[in-house]
Amino acid sequence: MDETQDQAPELDAAADEGQDTSGELAALREELAAARQDVLYARAETQNVRRRLEKDMADARAYAATGFARDILSVGDNLTRAIDAVPAELRADDKFKGLVAGIEATQRELDKVFTQHGITRIAAVGLPLDPNQHQAMLEVPSADVEPGTVVQEMQAGYMIRDRLLRPAMVGVARKPD
Repeated sequence: MDETQDQAPELDAAADEGQDTSGELAALREELAAARQDVLYARAETQNVRRRLEKDMADARAYAATGFARDILSVGDNLTRAIDAVPAELRADDKFKGLVAGIEATQRELDKVFTQHGITRIAAVGLPLDPNQHQAMLEVPSADVEPGTVVQEMQAGYMIRDRLLRPAMVGVARKPD
């Protein structure tokens, strides 16, 4: 009986040790799973930051000239006014033909540069008022068109790619009194 009593404490110690080992193993597995999850979250976050940075850089490249483009639009407006101000009889005069041709060539070149940089004119006359692209400056009584239709353009509007650069300033039709 002494032998059985001597072995019992050893078996109890081994059983306790096995429980401790399996408990430690389970805890280590949980820690490993948590660490793997943390690594996955960190990778996803890094990828999101990289994508956001790439988009921000692309936007910066695409829209870097926005301020300059806004400023140069007034030059285009003045060229258009200059061409429109020349009467037909002066256009036929040999003294002024070169001047008018030069102003028109300058305007065509400016339009070409605008196109190369993604700057486009907003269509306005004959279309319904779009508050995202048009700024209504006045209402014009008209029975010929639907109320809310743009009937007059006082200043051209422009987009730079998909963003508004300057709204078109327009006159909008309303029902006659």
